[in-house]
Amino acid sequence: MDKSKEMALLAQQALEEKKGQDIKTIDIKEISIIADYFVISHGTNPSQIEALIDEVKSKLGKNGYEPLRVEGKGSTGWVLLDYGDIIVHIFSEENRNFYNLERLWRDGKLISKENLDL
Repeated sequence: MDKSKEMALLAQQALEEKKGQDIKTIDIKEISIIADYFVISHGTNPSQIEALIDEVKSKLGKNGYEPLRVEGKGSTGWVLLDYGDIIVHIFSEENRNFYNLERLWRDGKLISKENLDL
């Protein structure tokens, strides 16, 4: 498994473990140079958003991946964890609906967890 796919799978697993809502992984490597994958989810309240952030950072960190940059805070309703090859977006539901990254990046390929496992 290549590094970016492994990171995307680990991020998705971390979000699932903390009950992230509507987790989506979008393959953007054919349409953008900024990353290979976006992993997007939202939490139901600020505490859960912080737990999602902590779990992603912990799970990827245990596997040797540290974020290059972290933008935002859970209390603002949008955090971006930039791992270079993948970017994890964790939103409040309201901000996720407002920014609608899935629509903005609709030319990317939506990847199921099963396809990341391959």
